[in-house]
Amino acid sequence: MSVSPSSPSVTAASDATNTPGRSRIVLASFIGTAIEFYDFYVYATAAALVIGPVFFPHGSAMAQALSAFVTFGIAFVARPIGSFLFGHFGDRIGRKSTLVASLLVMGLSTTLIGFLPGYDAIGSLAPILLCILRFGQGIGLGGEWGGAALLATENAPAGRRGWFGMFPQLGPSVGFLASNGLFFTLALTLSDAQFRSWGWRVPFISSAVLVALGLYVRLKIAETPAFRTAIERAERVRVPLVSLIAHHSRATLAGACAMVVCYTLFYISTVFTLSYGVSTLHIPRQTFLGMLCFAVLFMALATPLAAWASDRFGRRPVLMAGIVAAIASGFAMAPLVGSGSPVLVTVFLTLELFLMGVTFAPMGALLPELFPTAVRYTGAGVAYNLGGILGASVAPYIAQMLATRGGLGWVGGYVSVAATVSLIAVLAMRETRDVRLS
Repeated sequence: MSVSPSSPSVTAASDATNTPGRSRIVLASFIGTAIEFYDFYVYATAAALVIGPVFFPHGSAMAQALSAFVTFGIAFVARPIGSFLFGHFGDRIGRKSTLVASLLVMGLSTTLIGFLPGYDAIGSLAPILLCILRFGQGIGLGGEWGGAALLATENAPAGRRGWFGMFPQLGPSVGFLASNGLFFTLALTLSDAQFRSWGWRVPFISSAVLVALGLYVRLKIAETPAFRTAIERAERVRVPLVSLIAHHSRATLAGACAMVVCYTLFYISTVFTLSYGVSTLHIPRQTFLGMLCFAVLFMALATPLAAWASDRFGRRPVLMAGIVAAIASGFAMAPLVGSGSPVLVTVFLTLELFLMGVTFAPMGALLPELFPTAVRYTGAGVAYNLGGILGASVAPYIAQMLATRGGLGWVGGYVSVAATVSLIAVLAMRETRDVRLS
């Protein structure tokens, strides 16, 4: 069925891509992922610094760290479930309302963690409730990213989908800076006893204010033109997940494997290396947090550069260049991090997070481009979050075990192997830069 120039879908597309409309769309896609990832990274930082002693006080420091990393991984198991759930409604009833719901679930879970008593207060109930709320964080984030990416890309003008898809990808950098920046400030202003007693709760409780801001922005946006067109053409499917498995399983698996390198680079750098640097290298907590804040600026810098390049040269060439560099970077971990020098450790963190930005930015356009409108929310979200299980959920845990048994060289090898998995997936994909989304 063709669409005439006067059809509502064309009018909607025109309205959505005028300058004021673009500004609202860009802000809504960016601010949501920034808040959601702030929430997610707050837990990641807390897991590396304080979750073990507060919720798993019995046993050695190593046992506490491993227990904290297990709770960290729970959210990655929940994220695909969130993408199934929110993806279904996003493909059935619309992107806007689903994005609002995912933000609420994430924000409520994060805020409640800030009020959760520790093991000393309520015993074994504390880690149980922590796991439930961490699962809730995963459900919320599982529904967030796919909708934010679609909000940006389905409204993008021709030839600029990579650039528009960059804004939800920029959100994680800002969310991480806000999270780590707040922890850094607390580390400078509070004693260790104050931080472990109540200071670590402040970033979690602060999430409530950010979520209110995100909801205000998202309630003002309109539905995307591609989804409006799907409604007009009666293209929606009854159960998007069933259709995705039946007809798009190969694209889903390829997208998930392509995401592995992004997750591995990020969480090895920001969770495992933070824990290792503070506990094993004895770099002061506030110093290491400052090092991470510096390094993530290069991730933020790489994101728009890689997005622009993906529109100019294609998604696959940019990704392949970044992934090959990531494979090589694994060999730098032992000499740089193992040196114990804050300067050399910062060089490694900067390298890894820059490459994270290079490989992450094109995904904002690539994953939505792999799927038709009827299953796009579900497909992009599932691929993105399955990649999280493969590349992030167990990464800090495995890295901790490898470092204990074989040293940092083994951890660097793990990074290289994970990047190789993504390289194979990208080589098997078609170029999607010129695919039409509606």
